[in-house]
Amino acid sequence: MKTKIYGTIGPACCDTEMLVHLFEKGMTGIRINLSHADLEEADAWISGIHSAWSRLHDGTPEILIDLRGPELRIGTLGAERLLKEGDGLSLVADGQNNLFDPTEIPVPGTLLVALAPGQEILLDDGRIALKVEEQFRCGSSVAVECTVVRGGVLKSGKSIAAPGVEIQTPTLTERDYRNLARVKQCRITGVMLPFVRNQEDLKNLKEALINEDAGDIRIFAKIENLQGMEHLGELLPHCDEIVIARGDLGNAMPLAKLPCAQEEIAAQCRKHGRAFMVVTQMLASMEHRAVPTRAEVSDIFRAVQQGAASVMLTGETAVGEYPLEAMEVLVDTVREAEWYLEERR
Repeated sequence: MKTKIYGTIGPACCDTEMLVHLFEKGMTGIRINLSHADLEEADAWISGIHSAWSRLHDGTPEILIDLRGPELRIGTLGAERLLKEGDGLSLVADGQNNLFDPTEIPVPGTLLVALAPGQEILLDDGRIALKVEEQFRCGSSVAVECTVVRGGVLKSGKSIAAPGVEIQTPTLTERDYRNLARVKQCRITGVMLPFVRNQEDLKNLKEALINEDAGDIRIFAKIENLQGMEHLGELLPHCDEIVIARGDLGNAMPLAKLPCAQEEIAAQCRKHGRAFMVVTQMLASMEHRAVPTRAEVSDIFRAVQQGAASVMLTGETAVGEYPLEAMEVLVDTVREAEWYLEERR
C-alpha cells in the first residue's frame, strides 16, 4: 500500500487553485490545525478542499483536524516579540497580561504554579529557550521571572514545553468539544489528539466522538511526551494510527535521542500491526528555500524504510514560501523510496 502524504492548510495554500495543484502533485490528504482557531472559522478552507478534490477525484478527501488537547501554548500577544539572549521577562497567567508589554508573556496558569528556579522552558518547538529565575505569588496570582537563554521571534499560540514537569490537564478543552460537535457536518475523516499520555485520553476522545454520532472517525494519537512513549503499548488498541510528532517529542528529551525514540515507536507499531505517521520538520528548510537539504530527503527515506503509513508537511505548506515545491519533493522522495525498497525485496 502506498504511503499517504498529507499537507497542512494555512495562508500559503488555502486558495482553491493552490489546493488543486497540491493534490495534482500527489498530496492525498490535508490537516487543519485547530490550535489557533475553531472549526467553524475554517468553513471556507473546508469548502475549498472539497472543491479542489472534486476537480480531480471522486469521493471525499481525507481531512484531519488537530485538536488543542492537553497541550500548552502561548496566549494572545499584542504583537510578535523579539526575545534576545539575556533578556528578562515575566510569565503571567493567560488573560492577565498587558497585551503590549514586551516583558510579559501569557501562559496557562497551571504551568506557572509548577515552575521552580532553574527549570528550562522551551517555546515554539524549542526554537526559543528560557530559564526560570524566580516564582512570585500574590494571593492566588502567580508570576514567574525568566531569562532568555536562546532568543528568537515569539508569536501568539506557539507551543510551550517544560521538560520533566508533569501538569494535570483535561484530555479535551471546551474548544475541542465545540469542534468535535461539527466534525460530522464538516465531513472530517480523522481527529489528531496532541500530547496523548495514556489510554484514558484516547477513551475520552472516542466517547466524545460517539456522543456526536461520529464514532467511525479515525483517531490519530500524537506521541509528543515521555508519558506517551512509556504507555505506547496501551495506546495501540485505542487508536487507528500513531503519530510520531517530533517537534514536542524532541523537547522532551535530548535531540540526540530523538532518532532512537522514532525507531522504537516505529518498531512497536510494526510489531503490533498499528499504522504510524512521521511528522515535523521533514522539509523545514523549504519554508524559505526552493530546494531541500540532503539530510531532509534522507529523513523522508528513513521514515518510509521504517514502515510509515503516512508522512506530513506542516509549516512547509501552511505558511511556507514554496508549498508546491515542498509537496513535490515529499511525494517524489516517498515514491522513489517505495520503488527502491520494493525492488530490493
